[in-house]
Amino acid sequence: MLTVVIPWRPQPSRLAAFDRVVDWYRREFPDARIVPVDSGDEVFNLSRCRNVGVGLVEDVRSVVVLNDADTIPERGPLLEAVAAAADSPLVHLPYTEYHWLGAEGSAQFAEGASLRECASELVRGACSGVYVTTPETWWSHGGQDERFAGWGYEDAAWSVAHETLLGAPPARHEGRVFALHHVPQPRSGSQYEANAGLMDLYRRAAVDVVLMRQLVMVPETASNARSAPGA
Repeated sequence: MLTVVIPWRPQPSRLAAFDRVVDWYRREFPDARIVPVDSGDEVFNLSRCRNVGVGLVEDVRSVVVLNDADTIPERGPLLEAVAAAADSPLVHLPYTEYHWLGAEGSAQFAEGASLRECASELVRGACSGVYVTTPETWWSHGGQDERFAGWGYEDAAWSVAHETLLGAPPARHEGRVFALHHVPQPRSGSQYEANAGLMDLYRRAAVDVVLMRQLVMVPETASNARSAPGA
């Protein structure tokens, strides 16, 4: 059975997108185990939610999909990623194109248009939305850094750590994902600035495996709900 972890905390502008993501999985993968996860932090912590979700999978070689609550993949590329991730040392991304629908495109989708027909903006360099991995692979490079809270930088930092520690960027499969509209999070404030500062540390460690391993394995990144193998 495929496990789909969705980091999720209800907010009025996000409800419709979450419902459409869940509906898509129920239609395309009716036997999938859909697991919404909220780590319970006062400030929503996407990294910790992903780590907690992976920690719920008992078999470290079982494939788990980490799917944002606003993002819908395509069935074919997702199936390819699931098959490949089962015995891969890398995390897999089931897309080469990340499309943000915005309010206009999301309204078109709600009215019955196919995702490919909806107005969208191509987001270049995106490395978020949908991850496909096994727990074994996820913990092999430290999972995601739970010091990133609120909005900003957790995905970029994770991608840098993945490439530095595993020797390659996440593996991609030709396809698209579609991010639905919701009220955006503010890109300002003390937490955002703290995230930006932590991202700088990842950039500096990008060419140094030893330094990167020290950065991602520090005790502060360990979730109370799990520990990485060997931690």
